[in-house]
Amino acid sequence: MPDEQMANSGGQTPSGGQPPAEDAPPVPPARPLDTIDRSILRMLQTDGRASIRSVAERVHVSRANAYARINRLLDDGVIRGFSALVDQERAGQGASAYITLKIVQNSWRTVRKQLTTLPGTTHIALVSGDFDVLLLVHTKDNRELRELVLTRIQSIPEVLSTRTLLVFEETDLGPEGD
Repeated sequence: MPDEQMANSGGQTPSGGQPPAEDAPPVPPARPLDTIDRSILRMLQTDGRASIRSVAERVHVSRANAYARINRLLDDGVIRGFSALVDQERAGQGASAYITLKIVQNSWRTVRKQLTTLPGTTHIALVSGDFDVLLLVHTKDNRELRELVLTRIQSIPEVLSTRTLLVFEETDLGPEGD
């Protein structure tokens, strides 16, 4: 991608990922996934703690094959990790909001670095449209949310404006929209 296009796209590659660092090894192209790989991914998205044995049985392959496939999916970066789904409200985070940000052109990397340090931040995306960044945060209450937006986010010099959208109810979708 030419430098000008790279700058205009916020530094992202055509696949949506970040370009490799100057000293990082080149990222291999994505391998196509077959139906067994996709079945394994759906299973692990539903239950990240599933054993190799149960995965192998449910997709009808040997344990060695299931183990090798999961390791390949990890090595290829298809599976980025395993995590727990948290009910934010039951975890004491009663206020959730999407915050949109307009930022100074070509400041994505700087802004992203600062946003990752904010408490309660669970998702950050560089997007197209009327704003540049979409941020999902969870805080104890609206007072803490207000403090986060007004004192932390709006104090970032590259942030030109923000808009806060309160979340009234959330539904986590399973794999393939299940």
